Amino acid sequence: MRLVTTIELERFADELGIDVIGAAPAEGYTETERHIAERRARGLFADMRFTMARPEVSCHPETLLPNARTVISAALCYYAEEPERSPGDGRLPRYTWFDAYTELREKLEDLGRRLGGEYRVLVDENDHVDREGAVRAGVGFYGKNTMLITRRYGSWVVLGTLVTDAEIERSEPLELDCGSCTLCIEACPTGALDEPGTLDSTRCLSYWSQAPGAIREEYREELGTQVYGCDICQDVCPWNRGIEKRRQGEAPASGAEPHVSLVEWLEAEDEELRNRYERLYFPRKDPRYLRRNALVAAGNLGHPEQRPAVEAYAQDGDPLLREHAEWALARLNGEL
Repeated sequence: MRLVTTIELERFADELGIDVIGAAPAEGYTETERHIAERRARGLFADMRFTMARPEVSCHPETLLPNARTVISAALCYYAEEPERSPGDGRLPRYTWFDAYTELREKLEDLGRRLGGEYRVLVDENDHVDREGAVRAGVGFYGKNTMLITRRYGSWVVLGTLVTDAEIERSEPLELDCGSCTLCIEACPTGALDEPGTLDSTRCLSYWSQAPGAIREEYREELGTQVYGCDICQDVCPWNRGIEKRRQGEAPASGAEPHVSLVEWLEAEDEELRNRYERLYFPRKDPRYLRRNALVAAGNLGHPEQRPAVEAYAQDGDPLLREHAEWALARLNGEL
């Protein structure tokens, strides 16, 4: 089997519409596996699982495919300008406006067919620590906010991986870092990034928007209009500046959804919410967690048209939703 050069790989990526690509040998991520064990022991992952659940698998791409030779890492930029938000709407993080992961998965499947041989595509899956693969392949570097930062698109990217038995020329890792910048650490309202390069999930707004159970009361106001996830540390990152000019006038993907109606989230049927937001992670795919988030956002927005929908949940049989509705009403009444 002949060696595929870096130039050939980048040409394939350009033809397929992959924004950044790189390759590295399929070898174990020993240091990453150790870091996961240490941070899990410190409780920094809270009850999150994802790639941290089985580091003996996710940190060993060489075991994900028989005769694996190469890990190809790819990034797809999802940045689009945010339209003006209606007064009664909540906000979604940029990466969820459309299903960029599915788009990248299809592109990597096409790349695998072009390269030939055996391959496996992993996109938004727990079996591979994609950020470490991307760092080794020169796609980006670790930011102090723990995000993977690319040279041209900053951290506004989703990542995917193709493990293949093809031999690909190794890409050079980026000799870049955050330097003395601490803007993301200073901007995080809950101190989740106080230890640079390490995320304390127990203090992360994005975690609490996806966690089971009640959102900690001291973090609810900080969520503002956000009904899922959090973009604060990305919004302030200097590496993310300039992309708005490069993408100026570029329309969001078809069906992109930057904002959602809080009243709709509170009044929609379970199955409608579950089907419409299949692209989002929420515990056990139970829409009550989306409603919980909408109640917090409604309390922060203080929009009078949302009061009837919130009041309905103040009498709800679900203790979780009832408590969040009571908190939201106290905010609407100026009591908090």
